[in-house]
Amino acid sequence: MKFRQYSIVLFGTALLAGCSFADETLWPSLSGSDPEGPPETSASNTAATSPPTRIDIPAPKEPTFSTPPQTARGASPTRAVGQSSGTFVGRKVAQMRTDLGKLQRSIGGLNTRMTQISAQNIDASRRYHDVVAAMNAKLQVGTTPGNPVLVKQWNEAQQKLEQISESLGRMDKLSNDAAGEAGLAAWLLDSVRATYALSGAVDEDHRQLRVLEDEVNRTVVLIDRVLNELSEDVSRQTTYVGNERRNLTTMSLAVKNGELYGTSLVNRAFAQSQALASAAAQSAGPTVGERPLVVIRFDRPNIDFQQALYNAVSRALERKPNASFDLVAVSPKRGSPAQAAINSTHSKRNAESVLRTLADMGLPANRVKLSSRSSQDVESNEVQIFVR
Repeated sequence: MKFRQYSIVLFGTALLAGCSFADETLWPSLSGSDPEGPPETSASNTAATSPPTRIDIPAPKEPTFSTPPQTARGASPTRAVGQSSGTFVGRKVAQMRTDLGKLQRSIGGLNTRMTQISAQNIDASRRYHDVVAAMNAKLQVGTTPGNPVLVKQWNEAQQKLEQISESLGRMDKLSNDAAGEAGLAAWLLDSVRATYALSGAVDEDHRQLRVLEDEVNRTVVLIDRVLNELSEDVSRQTTYVGNERRNLTTMSLAVKNGELYGTSLVNRAFAQSQALASAAAQSAGPTVGERPLVVIRFDRPNIDFQQALYNAVSRALERKPNASFDLVAVSPKRGSPAQAAINSTHSKRNAESVLRTLADMGLPANRVKLSSRSSQDVESNEVQIFVR
């Protein structure tokens, strides 16, 4: 009987051990670790019991290296642009790239200054022409001589024109600064090209030199473009300011008289110059061989003729108070037809300048006759004035 009880106890113990093994097999422990350690399994058993897991690996992107990556023997490591290779030439390339960065920042500053000056000129020109248009509208219908409103407007227009004139000085300064940067860019380009001949360089140094040379060339082109734009702007603004100053001087006489005093003084056209020359020749116009009162030769820029012209005209009016004057624009009849036409145009513009000067001196427009002709006896453009 005792033997039977003992057998039952052993059987129950084995049954409980089997249940524990089944529980551990079907329900894994939540503790995260097996107290008996990982089971020893073979590769074949793992492959048989665990199905393969598919992992999609994306296409590799080109890495960015902070240090040179390993390359095949005999090949140069790929470095970031501007990174020194450690050689003397590599350090020189890095220094020149630093100089190029400073140069490019300076050019950016020049471009910003040029944009600001251009915006200021546009604003001043707009305000100037608004004031001049208001004055012309008032003078066209007539007003009182020396109208204080027109005087104030004239002073305002003069102020706006002076703002444009002052910008010419800033543009000249900007042009000088750009020329200095152009010299630095040329020096830097020569330095880059001379570095090719230095010994002790690796292939990577010459690759970076080629990249640097291309960037310097683009910078040189950019500076040349800035210089060309500045040159055109300075020339255009200088001509504009000169013309508008003469127009303002003429308008001051109109304000003084209270009406547009001889509109032809502002925009005197030469469309009928040949007809005027024929009429002058048939009546009291100058004849060939007649000695003129004044001859103004425009053989160089900025001819200072005003004082001499004033003295000559004053003496003529003292002798003959009712005298009138013939103003003849003479151009040299030489060269090709195109050159002759250009000379004629320049001569007529010079005559316009003399005519405005006479108007500023107080000579009435109806006492001046304007004509033009060409001659083979003159070497340069002239304006001849005859007394009648």
